[in-house]
Amino acid sequence: MKAIAINGSPRETGNTAGMLNTVLEVLKAGGVETELYQAGGKPVMGCKACNACGTTKGKCITDDWVNDVYKKMVAADVILIGSPTYFADLTPETKAVIDRCGYISRRDGNPLSRKIGAAVSAVRRSGEIHTLDSIQHFFLISDMVVPGSSYWNMSISVGLGDYDNDAEGNRTMTRLGENILWLLEKIKA
Repeated sequence: MKAIAINGSPRETGNTAGMLNTVLEVLKAGGVETELYQAGGKPVMGCKACNACGTTKGKCITDDWVNDVYKKMVAADVILIGSPTYFADLTPETKAVIDRCGYISRRDGNPLSRKIGAAVSAVRRSGEIHTLDSIQHFFLISDMVVPGSSYWNMSISVGLGDYDNDAEGNRTMTRLGENILWLLEKIKA
């Protein structure tokens, strides 16, 4: 079993990465092969809605890192997407992943169907619900299964390293990892 976590934050070792790594540690301890992909901070184009992916079968004609992320998503059983909350929304890199991988998947026979998807977001004090909803809507429209946790999959993290001191956020991410493991066991049974 494989899990890919996509960090939409430009900070490779920031709060969002910390949250994703907490979930990945639980999954790894449960025997899941894990990978954290750093998407945030990389130049990217948004979807042009050109529909060329309908003829390229599993590839966007804009040849950048999003095509690699899509391949990793297809190969994974679990897809985690994390984004900090910027003005009550997700980062442009995260939005590009959602839009472009969503279009590619639809033109590629929907290989994301029935995979497990979970969103996480670091937030200053509010706005994360919209960020989480945007990512979860991608999972749901892709026919994926979305587990929850003991609270919203978020952490009140203003400055670098704040997640490390957010006990509730850490418990929420740990429980999310446990719920994903439980769900993997049920699905693969």
